[in-house]
Amino acid sequence: MGLRQAVVCGVAGVLLALGAGAVSVSQPAPAPGAGEGEALYAARCRMCHEPPVPRAPGRDQLRGMAGSQIVEALTRGTMQPMAEGLSPAQIASLATYLTGRSVTAPEGGLRVGAAAPAPPDLKPDATAAARLGRMRPVSQATLHAPAPGDWLHWGRTYDGQNFSPLTRIDRRTVASLRPAWRLPLPAGPSMPTPLVHDGVMFLQTSPDTVMALDATTGAVLWRRSYKPSLPSSQKMGLAIAAGRVFVPTSDLHVIALDARTGEPVWDHEIAIAPPATARRPFNLRSAPLIVGDKVIQGVTASGAPGGGFIVGLDIATGREVWRFHTIARPGAPGGESWNGLPLERRSGGSVWQQGTYDPELNLVYYGVGQTYDTGPLMKPSGAPGTTQDALYTDSTVALDPDTGKLVWHYQHLPNDQWDLDWSFERQLATLTIDGRPRRVVMNIGKMGVLDALDARTGVYLFSIDAGAQNVISAIDPKTGAKTTDPARWPDKTKSTLICPNATGARNWPSTSVDPRSGKLYLPVTMWCLTFGPPTGPGFTLLSSGVGLSPADHPEASASGKMGRLQAMDLRGRKLGWRQEFTAPIASSVLATAGGVVFAGDLQPALNAFDDRDGRLLWRVPLDGYPSSTLVTYGVGDAQYVAVVVGLRNFHVNDLSRRYQVFQRARGVAVEPPKGEPAIVVFALDGRSRSR
Repeated sequence: MGLRQAVVCGVAGVLLALGAGAVSVSQPAPAPGAGEGEALYAARCRMCHEPPVPRAPGRDQLRGMAGSQIVEALTRGTMQPMAEGLSPAQIASLATYLTGRSVTAPEGGLRVGAAAPAPPDLKPDATAAARLGRMRPVSQATLHAPAPGDWLHWGRTYDGQNFSPLTRIDRRTVASLRPAWRLPLPAGPSMPTPLVHDGVMFLQTSPDTVMALDATTGAVLWRRSYKPSLPSSQKMGLAIAAGRVFVPTSDLHVIALDARTGEPVWDHEIAIAPPATARRPFNLRSAPLIVGDKVIQGVTASGAPGGGFIVGLDIATGREVWRFHTIARPGAPGGESWNGLPLERRSGGSVWQQGTYDPELNLVYYGVGQTYDTGPLMKPSGAPGTTQDALYTDSTVALDPDTGKLVWHYQHLPNDQWDLDWSFERQLATLTIDGRPRRVVMNIGKMGVLDALDARTGVYLFSIDAGAQNVISAIDPKTGAKTTDPARWPDKTKSTLICPNATGARNWPSTSVDPRSGKLYLPVTMWCLTFGPPTGPGFTLLSSGVGLSPADHPEASASGKMGRLQAMDLRGRKLGWRQEFTAPIASSVLATAGGVVFAGDLQPALNAFDDRDGRLLWRVPLDGYPSSTLVTYGVGDAQYVAVVVGLRNFHVNDLSRRYQVFQRARGVAVEPPKGEPAIVVFALDGRSRSR
């Protein structure tokens, strides 16, 4: 994923720092509180910065940062989870120790964005139990064909299209959408997808808390908290099947809860295996995928030796049944693609995003991220028979869900030296190719380039480029092989503009596919990086020694607009309409059979567009950044649209900081929203409720 997404103990605040007014920073002097700060650093930070794991600044780099940067990272940036539970004075002490300059908390204290303590578990009372008792268990048949009003998977259906067949909210009625209910949430880092079944919503939020809600009112029916052994991490969602809710945790557990009561059914701790020795680099970011009697879960690995993996768990017990390693092992197929590196020197291959499933082919599809240790892959090692491709990074892998065996793979970009990986959702659709219907699996990497493959074989079919990147200069029309511009190859001796930014022209917010029109809707951010000497505002990029610093995209500089909603015509294999915005889109995109496309931006606001031409139909201000997958669902004759606001994740943090800098350079002051985290739900009746 993005530079600051590699690890919890990453580099937030290194490139951009805001909130300098929140602290008082003086020049080098005896540092009061440094003793406590040293202890806090040893307990919470040293394991990632000495020596630095990939993407994290080393101790010397931390010493060179401003106190405001350290405080920003700890209170509103990537380091929020590591600062969980710290007082403003302790944060100031930690910043004082790291910088060697006195940092004091002002009288009003600091705004700390770390997760609040979870509220106590809530068991269903008689009313809630009766409501939950009417909810039917989700069967295999239901998973394959959800009711139109339900949202049962992260992308609603197994194919991950993120599309709703509901039509009550349409191009004409959308203007009448009004707030229906709002439920406050504890603060913390996350990007959840609500699931809805039979009028009950299931939502995971920080810190490691799952709630069942009445989807019409927001009333809490039950609440279950899990206390992890590691800080609360960013997670995308849940899975539901067979009367249970399946929950990934911050410390590498998958737990099953009774969907009607919230009571635990089983708890499985995912084991790590050599050459990895520590659990901290691993993380469960994505929602589980339920296929038959398996709970399939992807694992991120950041800089852990041996890399990431995917596990298949028994749905009845949680026992691990199979494991697929996303870093090819020496001696196995693809093992020679790591430039002669031993397994303990191979890292990355994280599985950040959810999987999809094709029942007819009985295949599951996952995207695999890049490696962060790019230095050993820059030049050929000369070892006989080796390449620098680094399988299965930047690849689509198709697995047998029963065994975990690899059926086929396709590598979209070998030897990714830019952190511009292809790790996001794989979406399935049936398209007419060469005059006949063909099952296709598609994905769009950080560069905003769509690759379409045959879902059965992995054979390349076509690509569509959104036009936000300057790294790929050509794509072979038969194989999809990418030619990269040699002028964009990382070089620590000269500065080069690389577009997009390593956080991506697109990132985790999912795209949406309308199977009726054959259009895909993509959120695009126009921003770049300067690669070059590791001096000035830049920081060292991996082991290649290249520095990087933020830069504006030339098109955004000319237009004053960082955001874009881009339609892609899958049938015509070309770009469709586009709508440009000053602020980037921060949520997923949601298309509906009512002809409406929803997306949330950093103004912040929730918007609805006409799917035919992108015309704005409706817009409502939000009091927090939209930070979730948008969903729409139906209960009775009412249709609802839900968005989570105010939960801070890496993507929202990165976008909001750069957007503020972008606007300030144009003389526009951008104030962060002041609202508290919440789930906000809209409906047509305009009846407002809140809890």
